[in-house]
Amino acid sequence: MGTVKVVVDVEAAAALAETRLAQVLPRRWRHVRAVAQRARSVATTLSLPDDLVAAAWLHDIGYAPELAETGFHPLDGARFLRRAGVDGQVVSLVAYHSCAQIGADVRGLGAELAAEFTPADALLSDAFLYCDMTTGPDGDYVRPADRLAEIRERYGPGHAVTKFVELAASEILTTAERVAAMLTAQARQNLPLLCSGLYRIAGLARVRRAMAYVGRPRAKSSWRAGASACSS
Repeated sequence: MGTVKVVVDVEAAAALAETRLAQVLPRRWRHVRAVAQRARSVATTLSLPDDLVAAAWLHDIGYAPELAETGFHPLDGARFLRRAGVDGQVVSLVAYHSCAQIGADVRGLGAELAAEFTPADALLSDAFLYCDMTTGPDGDYVRPADRLAEIRERYGPGHAVTKFVELAASEILTTAERVAAMLTAQARQNLPLLCSGLYRIAGLARVRRAMAYVGRPRAKSSWRAGASACSS
């Protein structure tokens, strides 16, 4: 019988990533948590499936020392998830995240990556790249250009990762800018609905206050009380 394939949910993905990364790679874990938080926001804004958020939790799991096979974390992580029975967009997103195909080519692993895994949905891939490339190594928000500069500085000249950044920079920046524009456009589209909802809430509050006032027992006014006393 073949391996039973499952689609991992967000909670299970978060738990699995924490198990593999939180203790041994705490800085990497801070980055992963922030990417997942950003992915949740992006998925909500653009009405994208939870696969984006699950993949955000799992995208760097290949850095776990016990999972390293090739030393290329997208491929190592995707292989681990496949062995664990995970299938579908989540594995593809992990395998190809943030222009990983360019990084695989730099390391001579492009053919293996292409032979083993199918690229994910284009919009999900773009959204994921945006989340990853706007999140610094400590989980802070950064501009994509600053993120690439930090990676170059961290790895130094001659490193495969630096070479990857040099080759992928244009695609990364263009993709991140495209997704940012989509998020801005969607936020503007949602603004009238948000305002309408706030007005409805405010209107309902005014109605409730008015009803409460109408239903409140009224004391006699001072002039009526005085007139009553004089006539008695």
